[in-house]
Amino acid sequence: MTTSRTTAGWADFAAAAPEFAKTVEARFGAFTHHVLATLRTDGSPRTTGLEVRFLNGELWLGMMPHSLKALDLRRDPRFALQANPGEGQSMGGGDVRIAGRAVEVEDAATKAAYAEEVEPPEPFHLFRAVLTEVVRTSVEDEKYLVVQVWKPGEPVRTIKRT
Repeated sequence: MTTSRTTAGWADFAAAAPEFAKTVEARFGAFTHHVLATLRTDGSPRTTGLEVRFLNGELWLGMMPHSLKALDLRRDPRFALQANPGEGQSMGGGDVRIAGRAVEVEDAATKAAYAEEVEPPEPFHLFRAVLTEVVRTSVEDEKYLVVQVWKPGEPVRTIKRT
């Protein structure tokens, strides 16, 4: 019997579902800004724009110091991240969402390596995304709604609806 894990890093996802991971990364790579949802102190959602980076087998969330989204994640690390849908109605590549927990990186060497690649304004908050779910919704052959769902420790599940 296989034990299902409840979280995974980006490299774990890419190893478990390589084609799906490439599709998701391409969707996020198509635009610079995406939408991050965090939880406010009263439990209501906060949505804000965010740039994300895929580097060294990790999904990184970088933020300005003391931004509300960073403070939200420090208090409650749960998040949802939605890829920018693009202009118009086409949603080329599908609607892609990632859910998980953000782990703040305090290690100076890791932050320095990230800053070398990305060149964020200093100082900054850096979070590593730990995934709990990846979902892509798309239209196939102009008649099927296709939903792909990946969760750590499980194969990709595909649901096709007419």
